[in-house]
Amino acid sequence: MELDQLRQLVAIEREGTITAAAASLHLTQPSLSRSMQRLEADLGCELFDHEGNRVRLNEAGRVAIEHAKDVLDAERSLREALDELGRRRRTLVIRSVAPAPMWSLAARVVEDAPGTIIEPFLASEAEIIDALAKGRTSIGITLHAPMEPGFVSRPLMTEALQFSLPEGHRLASRREASFADADGEPLLIYSQVGFWMDLVRREMPRSQVVVQEDRTVFVQLLSTTDLVAFTTDAPQHTAMPPGRVRVPISDPSAHQTFFACCRESDAKLLTRLA
Repeated sequence: MELDQLRQLVAIEREGTITAAAASLHLTQPSLSRSMQRLEADLGCELFDHEGNRVRLNEAGRVAIEHAKDVLDAERSLREALDELGRRRRTLVIRSVAPAPMWSLAARVVEDAPGTIIEPFLASEAEIIDALAKGRTSIGITLHAPMEPGFVSRPLMTEALQFSLPEGHRLASRREASFADADGEPLLIYSQVGFWMDLVRREMPRSQVVVQEDRTVFVQLLSTTDLVAFTTDAPQHTAMPPGRVRVPISDPSAHQTFFACCRESDAKLLTRLA
């Protein structure tokens, strides 16, 4: 007995006749009839009543149909479960406190294991440690090496925050400036910057912050407004819109080292990537 024969039996019930079922299965009527005869031989009973040139499912055939559907449903569930397992094995979940180190690590993953599905998320450090502990994250990127037992970590990269200023801004000619130098001026910030958002709000409490959710609109506003904005020295942020300049921020808090961390059981993965 083969799964294809069970599919054929279900098709006969669905289509009503062997001829129609053969057409739907792209088989000839004689080949489908022979396949059903082999199935009957395997099961040791007839599944059809013959009425002249027509056949119809008998009581045994109707019982066989119900079990055939159960078998085919189980086969489909098995394939779906194995597909999902394969997807999970090819998926690497990365949670990070900032976007740039997440992009950097993702690039290493693609180089190390082409075809890997990457699921990136921005999260707080506490959320990352919790997700690692519960097995909901493959690799976390944090500001501090986790001290909890059961984790391993490696320095991943450093990133320095910079002002993005209009060329005519009073600080534009400076070699560097501090948060305090610009505190009180309106700020334009893209929403998906992770922990940098909280840092800027903390370091520049007197500034009104304009948060832009849409990346395209954010870039357009950089070119059309005089608002103070931010960039970093990460490779992904090398381009600057016309009419704007970079000024490094001198405060130590603007210079961050990121750590890639994972469970001890995944230490080999971290060794390859970080």
